[in-house]
Amino acid sequence: MLRLFWRTEFCDSKCKVRCSKAGVQDRCLKYCNICCEKCHCVPSGTYGNKDECPCYRDLKNSKGHPKCP
Repeated sequence: MLRLFWRTEFCDSKCKVRCSKAGVQDRCLKYCNICCEKCHCVPSGTYGNKDECPCYRDLKNSKGHPKCP
């Protein structure tokens, strides 16, 4: 229950801001929420600022590219 609350209340609101200017909203929101659930953090703004959340910054996809928007 706590995990669901964390995602719906915190991650959804933070990811809506983070992805507000994304070209592909659905994909941005999907990966932002995945990263937020793992890291319990989303950088401020719509781009950059990843040093605020080292876990979010350091997550990589299978090709070694940044996973989080």
